[in-house]
Amino acid sequence: MAHGLENINWNALWLAPCQQRGELVAGAVSQGATVCDALNQIAGAPVRFVPQSELPAGRAYEAHIFQTGNCPTRDNPHDFFNGLCWLQLPQTKHKLNQIQATQIAAVGITGVRGRVRDAATLFDENGAIFQGPDVLWDALVAKDWQRLFVELRPLWEQAQLLLLGHALMEKLLAPRKGMTAHVYRAQSDATSLAELDRWLAQDLSADKLALKPFAPLPVLGVPGWCAANDEPGFYRDAAVFRDPRAGAQRTTAVATTVAA
Repeated sequence: MAHGLENINWNALWLAPCQQRGELVAGAVSQGATVCDALNQIAGAPVRFVPQSELPAGRAYEAHIFQTGNCPTRDNPHDFFNGLCWLQLPQTKHKLNQIQATQIAAVGITGVRGRVRDAATLFDENGAIFQGPDVLWDALVAKDWQRLFVELRPLWEQAQLLLLGHALMEKLLAPRKGMTAHVYRAQSDATSLAELDRWLAQDLSADKLALKPFAPLPVLGVPGWCAANDEPGFYRDAAVFRDPRAGAQRTTAVATTVAA
């Protein structure tokens, strides 16, 4: 059984950084291996992938990984992509796990994760890392979509968007225009994945994550990630590429109504 991995389009640009490892793991699964056994065949992860059944009842998933070095893994695309992220960005994943485990040790497991754990989970599940010129980042933060994707389009040749969120990768098995990543800026001159991984693991902290330093980005707007975005009209879809001024106007109108 391929466990849904047969639906992966390895020609998708967002999968290019993990394509080589991913195809090896998916190939092993198609030959009958479990996802965790196939992942364990690839060197480089700071964890050992084990069946989900090895997670004791009542123990927090993140704390279990930190305490044992074992990552419970199911036979599905979600955990497959999580494993690839451990292989691709091992130091970053370890740092996120360390932050989660430290928070759990400090406050325990409650009905609410808290700001730090919430942000760490958001980044781990739905995050992406941006490297590129300041003007692109400024346009992204401003949600100036026409400037970001149309006026400054040639500058994307100098930029990279690397997916970290394994839930986002899973969702992109069936791409939809509105799929959005929470983007963290890498202010680094790293020229390799390993260098970027080291930088990011050092840069991330509980204090930074508590501020939720992410910019939302509809990922199919990235040049080359969707054939349809070659047309400037692609970005005029206000349901996806929303005008931040409209949101501010709505907020102001509500506030005025309440005050009245």
